[in-house]
Amino acid sequence: MSANEPVITIVGSTATGKSELALDLAERLGGEIINTDSMQFYRGMDIGTAKLPLSERRGIPHHLIDILDVTDDANVQTFQTQAREAIVDIRSRGRRPILVGGSGLYARAATDHMEFPGTDAQVRARLEGEVEADRWAQHRRLQDLDPAAAEKITPNDQRRIVRALEVIEITGRPFSAQLPDYQEIEPTIHLGLSVDRATLHARVADRVHTMWRQGWVDEVIRLLDRGLAHGRTASRAIGYAQIQDFLAGKVDQESAQEQTIIRTRQFARRQDTWFRRDPRIAWIDASAGDPESNFVHAFTIIDGR
Repeated sequence: MSANEPVITIVGSTATGKSELALDLAERLGGEIINTDSMQFYRGMDIGTAKLPLSERRGIPHHLIDILDVTDDANVQTFQTQAREAIVDIRSRGRRPILVGGSGLYARAATDHMEFPGTDAQVRARLEGEVEADRWAQHRRLQDLDPAAAEKITPNDQRRIVRALEVIEITGRPFSAQLPDYQEIEPTIHLGLSVDRATLHARVADRVHTMWRQGWVDEVIRLLDRGLAHGRTASRAIGYAQIQDFLAGKVDQESAQEQTIIRTRQFARRQDTWFRRDPRIAWIDASAGDPESNFVHAFTIIDGR
């Protein structure tokens, strides 16, 4: 592979077929995969994050999967360094980097000109308490301080509210200033998979029920023994939080599953909104659920670049 071949990113909301397409392209193009799904960073969070087991990775190397314990916090600044190192490493072996995942900020951090301010543990702890106490009031505060950021962050997204307020307090600059225009550090082809809403809703429901049958509850029980409840990021992951409530007797199984389905659908909408703002993404309609068709469309786009 030429060192000048563009990096490939595959993005889109959950349950659209990103992992399958990444494998197909990696086989065809001599690629290796870099994970940009922040929940797949966590060791042991396998079923609930739809992490491909080793036996289904077709022998293709996957990078930045299983790099954190559930008690660790994911950090986009650290990830940015790791992802760019992985891109250089993959290229050094004549392979093609293919980034895949639905965490929009992490995907952009790997490929775009973005700088991330540091953090202050005391400031963050105070803001977490304030947001936990009244996220609506803190979201209104964010609207006053940085309307552009507040427009993109929902009141339910407590982690991003905290981070936005932290950045504003530490730097004295709007959080939205940390999200510059879409400018890559090197040539990149951006592919997006989309699915119509009705199909996506059905897929999400099927996936959640399948994950429960596959042993998702047992996975959470094992992770609780590893400290899941104390992980600020991992413990709040969709499904994992609902199963913890189920295990604690706060909700029954049906309610936990339904809440997980609803939260996943809401998350999928937020993902789609985030990615739709990026004018560089070439979209592929994956509603039919046909991996071969997705591959043909993707390869046509790549070949045309």
